[in-house]
Amino acid sequence: MGEMTFEAIKTSVMKFVKDEDGLTIVEYAVAGGLITAAVAAMFVALGGEVNTKITTLCEAVQGAAGGNCAP
Repeated sequence: MGEMTFEAIKTSVMKFVKDEDGLTIVEYAVAGGLITAAVAAMFVALGGEVNTKITTLCEAVQGAAGGNCAP
């Protein structure tokens, strides 16, 4: 096995940086991460709104029927 010299490592890194396919994969990974974060934030916000609506509905039913709104 040959040793990897600094020049060989530098050449490999520069080749990867100049490779458009490599950059495209990185761009897709970053975009995928941002989309995942946005979807998670939407679920958290939507979950809060749904909880509020269910609580309001339960309180209305409780007032009409005298029931208990235990979670």
